Amino acid sequence: MGHGADVIAELTADHREVEDLFQQIERIAPADSERKHLVDQLTTELVRHAVAEEQHLYPAVREHVPDGDALADKEITDHKRVESLLKDLEARDADDPDFAHLLVKLRTEVTAHVQDEEGNLFVKLRASCHPYVLELLGEKIRTAKKTAPTRPHPGSPSTPPANKLLAPGIGLVDRVRDFFTGRGK
Repeated sequence: MGHGADVIAELTADHREVEDLFQQIERIAPADSERKHLVDQLTTELVRHAVAEEQHLYPAVREHVPDGDALADKEITDHKRVESLLKDLEARDADDPDFAHLLVKLRTEVTAHVQDEEGNLFVKLRASCHPYVLELLGEKIRTAKKTAPTRPHPGSPSTPPANKLLAPGIGLVDRVRDFFTGRGK
């Protein structure tokens, strides 16, 4: 499984990458600055993934899946909690006493979200959509991740059309900021 497939394979591959980053972080001593570097990388991956889902996956769920509005709303609420935790972590160094606690909360939230998506939402989406639609969604997700923000922006819109209009600009600002601060290197 890997990137370049339908939306479910694409997002599942992202989930495995995030799980791997959590495992890498846990292998590093709590106050080590490398931990902060990996959390920054994790943040980038989670934010890009969430923005792409909000732009393309959840509108498709609303359109194609029975009770899709409720499913999409729940997932967006999950994203808001994760984004809030990411924002809190962004402001802290690895030796901050709350860093480890926030990281545990983040992993708990992300794990529950991933399990729900893979065990519930993806199953319903696959049953409701033609494979061609899933492949098109996969391509849209990959494209959206290229221009998505790399930092949490809890106040940003999470539904179309506003998120599709604003995210690329916010993403550009984030990437410029990352370049000048050395974040992600």
